[in-house]
This record gives sequence, structure tokens and C-alpha cells, in this order.
Amino acid sequence: MITVLALLCLVTMVLADGKSSTPYLRLSSDDASERQNVCPNAASSSCPVKCFRTDPVCGVDGVTYWCGCAEAECAGAKVAKMGFCEVGNGVSTPLSGQALLLVHIVWLIVLAFSVFFSLF
Repeated sequence: MITVLALLCLVTMVLADGKSSTPYLRLSSDDASERQNVCPNAASSSCPVKCFRTDPVCGVDGVTYWCGCAEAECAGAKVAKMGFCEVGNGVSTPLSGQALLLVHIVWLIVLAFSVFFSLF
């Protein structure tokens, strides 16, 4: 009974957090003034790009390009911001995939304990 109540509270908190549209952390690359020219020094290079150090950029297509602006240019995508792309497509849904995954993990833990202690 306590587990079900805790699970219900947890799902409610996750759903309430999913309704806010403001990001928790605002990067300097999120400013509209910097979106105009994110990769000013992106020179054409040979494709495919071989990189030894990751320099992730987020393309306008929602794909993270790990080798930076040169890899995005090889893929034919413009760079939206420096850094990783956010998970999801930006559309708020009533129940996100992460919430379902969390519920699934909690259910598996409850099931494992109940089998281990012979409750079922």
C-alpha cells in the first residue's frame, strides 16, 4: 500500500515538472543574438570528419554532432547551438517517455522484492 502511494506521488511530481516550459539551465548559446552565427569559422573540410576530441554541437534537425561544426557541415545541417541536443522533440506531452520508464523501473523493483520475499 505504501509503495503504491509513493509511486503515485512520484508520477504526479514527474507530470507536474513536465508541464513547465522554462528550462532549468539556460546556456549562453540559448540567446537569440548568438543563434545567428553559431559556427563562424566552419571551413569546408574533407568528409567524413575524424576527430580525437569531442566538441558536440546541436543541429537544427535535433541531432547531436559529436565532432563539432565540421561534422554538421558534412551532414548538411545548420548548427542550432553549441553543446548537446535536448532529449525529445520539444513537444510537451501529457506523459513523457522518461516518466513511463521510471514507472517501469519502480514496478520491476517492487516485483523483484515481492518475489524475493514470497509475497505473491
